[in-house]
Amino acid sequence: MPLIKPKTLVGLDIGSHSVKLVELNHHKKNYELKNFGVVQLPPEAIVDGVVMDSSVVAEAIRNLFSNLKVKNKNVATSVAGHSLIVKKIQLPVMSENELEDQIQWEAGQYIPFEIDEVNIDFQIRDDMPGADSDTMEVLLVAVKKDIINDYTAVIAEAGLSVDVVDVDGFAMENLFSVAYPELLDKTVVLIDIGAGIMNINILKKGKSAFTRDITIGGSNYTEEIQKDLGVSYDDAEVVKLGGSSEQVSVEDVNRVMDKMTDNVVLEIQRSLDFFNAASSDEEIYGVYLAGGASRLPGLAEALEERQGAPVNFLQAFKEMAVSSKNFDPDYLEAMGPVAVVAAGLALRRTDER
Repeated sequence: MPLIKPKTLVGLDIGSHSVKLVELNHHKKNYELKNFGVVQLPPEAIVDGVVMDSSVVAEAIRNLFSNLKVKNKNVATSVAGHSLIVKKIQLPVMSENELEDQIQWEAGQYIPFEIDEVNIDFQIRDDMPGADSDTMEVLLVAVKKDIINDYTAVIAEAGLSVDVVDVDGFAMENLFSVAYPELLDKTVVLIDIGAGIMNINILKKGKSAFTRDITIGGSNYTEEIQKDLGVSYDDAEVVKLGGSSEQVSVEDVNRVMDKMTDNVVLEIQRSLDFFNAASSDEEIYGVYLAGGASRLPGLAEALEERQGAPVNFLQAFKEMAVSSKNFDPDYLEAMGPVAVVAAGLALRRTDER
């Protein structure tokens, strides 16, 4: 008797600092958390979204699945960074089949890579028409093949199968639509700040209106503390997260942290300014942070002061059924922002492709 392919997928968010796993039970009207776990990666295992040590990453993934006793070997994962291009383009109105035939040529005009070096996908935004009835808006996504190959290879090395490769920002958007349905008529800013990459996705009435990936994150804080204060990586990580060290003073750490926070906030503000210039009538309802580095001391407060809009933390499990026997509610709340991309991936199903 042939095996039946599962409809649900395990969300696997492979970041520069850690791997996050979320497994959900899909019910007709809601979702139930089945598994959640995080495993740390050593420094330099993944740099700027590029897998540098596949055996270490594969072992971490394998151990995570084993420790959580996850039986489903079919996963959804995602990519981000400078090897990813997401653009909204205007094209003459045509059917999806016609666009399928022409997308390679059309994409070649908008992406800075050789066309044979990338995998291309698209979505016709029929709910967001162009300036006239002769054009339509298309969301174009291009990812360098070697990045996808690296991620699928390391997951295969861990004994798993990749069914879906998504984009970090879209996985975050997917989670937001489930966890915050009351805000889908607003204009909101979703920001995932990881160790090496920060993703910005501005949603307008529930749809992505602007995306940008920036190669800055929590690791930059660590590196700056190491360089400026002359401490080890481990000590820099401790003081970055608010711990103490005999090697440095609190004042010196705060000085370096504030300088890095200013840089991060400036990059975010540049993106928002660019969006506002093209959408002058749009009022941003709120900013929602995700990712391990989003909770760095002072970052949310500095961003709220600069932006003027409320800044909140995304909670991945906000609208999901959770057993208090299997999960510590306080732990899930603390880790909610960290799990956002993995949870967004776990919402995917094989029959949606």
